[in-house]
Formats: sequence, structure tokens, C-alpha cells
Amino acid sequence: MATKRALRAIVKAANVCALEPERAARLIADKGYAYDYALKTMQEIPYNKWREYDPEETVRFYASRMHEVGMIKTSPQQIIAEGTDWRFFNALQKELKG
Repeated sequence: MATKRALRAIVKAANVCALEPERAARLIADKGYAYDYALKTMQEIPYNKWREYDPEETVRFYASRMHEVGMIKTSPQQIIAEGTDWRFFNALQKELKG
């Protein structure tokens, strides 16, 4: 349950950054950072792309790169088989469809 709540908060934050960059920049500025830089960042980073990417393919891609350079010894297939569980993410995608 805690994992789903944390993932929901991350996804909702990404949605706010994508849909309301001014609001997100104000929140960052309230913490002491420059509003102009925060707004530019919110507008330039594609926060809404998470819906378009396949998370398993993303893990496979980055695990392959790390495996190739020797950062990890485990194969990408083994990482996906033993270290991923997409149930929370898939449920959240359906819940936050839009």
C-alpha cells in the first residue's frame, strides 16, 4: 500500500509539472529557488511523457547500458524477471487515465 501511495504521489507531481508549470514553479520558488529558472525547467522537461513509455522497455534499455559498461553483472532479463513488479504501476495508469 505504501508503494502505491508513493508512486501515486510521484505521478501526480509529474502531472502538475506538465499541466501547471507555473504552479509547480511557485512551489519551488517558495522553497527559496529562483522562480524564473524553476518555470523554465518545468516548461522544458517533458513531465507528461511517462504515459507514452513502456516501463519494462525502459528498464531493459538502461539495464543493458549498465551491463555493457560493467556497472551491473545481472542481465537485463534477470533484473526484469526478479526485480520488477508492474502491478502497482499498471493499476495507477488505469486509475489516473487521462
